[in-house]
Amino acid sequence: MSERLIARLPRVKGPYTANAALRDLTWFRAGGPADVLYIPSDADDLAAFLSGCPGDVPVMVMGVGSNLLVRDGGIEGVVIRLGRGFMNVTREDGNRLRAGAGVLDVALAKAALGEGLTGLEFLRGIPGGIGGGLKMNAGAYGREVKDVLVEAVGLTRMGARMTLSNAGMGFEYRRSNPAIELFFIEGVFQGQPGDKAVIEARMNEITDSRAATQPVKSRTGGSTFKNPPGHKAWQLIDAAGCRGLRKGDAEVSTMHCNFLINHGKASGSEIEALGEEVRARVKAHGGVELEWEIKRVGRA
Repeated sequence: MSERLIARLPRVKGPYTANAALRDLTWFRAGGPADVLYIPSDADDLAAFLSGCPGDVPVMVMGVGSNLLVRDGGIEGVVIRLGRGFMNVTREDGNRLRAGAGVLDVALAKAALGEGLTGLEFLRGIPGGIGGGLKMNAGAYGREVKDVLVEAVGLTRMGARMTLSNAGMGFEYRRSNPAIELFFIEGVFQGQPGDKAVIEARMNEITDSRAATQPVKSRTGGSTFKNPPGHKAWQLIDAAGCRGLRKGDAEVSTMHCNFLINHGKASGSEIEALGEEVRARVKAHGGVELEWEIKRVGRA
């Protein structure tokens, strides 16, 4: 089936891989394969793919896999993985940095440090990439992408290039809502001149804080649930008695209970089922319905 799908796809520079394993590309290290994995060589290659891809073929962009849970049945259609052609960071006038969607958040924070620009230190605490950050308005330590984004550049499903202002992104808490669905390829971020020593000290502080309070060396997907208005998700989970709760090799972290952990052999279904059990217990205990922050994709 995957080979037949590849035969329908346009000829591009980047490679297609049939029945591509995704478990090694996600931080959870769980889940099924993609029907087809495509790694575009650059933005023009991606535009050529989108413009030539049949409209009935499902297409999904996958970032660094840090906030993603792939279900065990795998992902239908084509999964796009942004590679080296989307990992450049350049400085522009007005103390701005342009970063490709494949750039890690921490890499952009370090680039800002190298340029002596402050305001982007919070990105050091986000375990993801720029593309995902644009999509979900990623945030940490009191700041969000919406606070520093000047504009985002993306491609439509037909491969047309569009640039959106900050206002055009329709930012909300942990999501963006542009008027048209886009596959983001880069963003422009605003910094301010700062003292490199002060910037570095703040980044080190964030690094130390994450190491002390989050299971950063575990197979996890980052924060599992969004903070409901007026609440902290981890406190609700803890109050409902879910700290350390397990299903097979999937566990609610005992270090930070808004993190789910794969201790080695947990399936995507076990991790998702554990999350749903947490949601049910929190609802029963305190009447609050938790909303998933981790993106769950694929066939059950």
